[in-house]
Amino acid sequence: MNFKTSLMLAAALASAAIMSSCSTVGTGSGLSAYHAYDRPTKLPSNPNNVHVKVSLSKQRTYVMEGSEVLLSMPVSVGAPGSSTPSGSFRIFNKVEKKRANTHGYAYNGSQVQQTLISSRPVGWSFKGTPMPYWCEFKPNYGFHTGWVKHHPCTHGCIRMHENLSPKFYRLVKIGTPVNIAYSQPEDATHANIPLPPDAGPLPDYPGTMYVGDGYFKQHKTPSYN
Repeated sequence: MNFKTSLMLAAALASAAIMSSCSTVGTGSGLSAYHAYDRPTKLPSNPNNVHVKVSLSKQRTYVMEGSEVLLSMPVSVGAPGSSTPSGSFRIFNKVEKKRANTHGYAYNGSQVQQTLISSRPVGWSFKGTPMPYWCEFKPNYGFHTGWVKHHPCTHGCIRMHENLSPKFYRLVKIGTPVNIAYSQPEDATHANIPLPPDAGPLPDYPGTMYVGDGYFKQHKTPSYN
């Protein structure tokens, strides 16, 4: 699931400089530190009052109840040329074990390779890329688990860290308002948070994890304040 293209690399240089000015990487580095990353999260008193704000410039998502921030988390947003849409939306679809329809993994016995469904080898089976804890806010655009990098890198969806996506999934519901903008007022008070290690240099999980159910279970047990 580590999609690496020259376009993303170009975006990295510009965006990394911006991100480093307002954040620090959490203690430790490497895959173990990435697995350990988490953010404090509070359950709402009234789920009907929950709303979500996304800051594209800071790559932050704020889950809020009224004016209180329940969860402030880093995310990865769309790369240049495949930007995350801005505007006001509502969550209209939630799927805990969502898979992509067009891209994923072809497999034949123990052999697994990442590919488009249209390009899979003849005779091989295919499973779409797992996108756990899918929360769709615009047709074909949603929040979901994915490798979080320190620069815009997605095809327009909003990637969440594996330990935070189940929390987000619990906090929002069908109808939860989502506002996506270049910046948000909360950037001034809640954007400067520890970050997980940049997932770009980390080793990817084996293809067998994506073909099976392993990636859907790749997170810590959520805890709440």
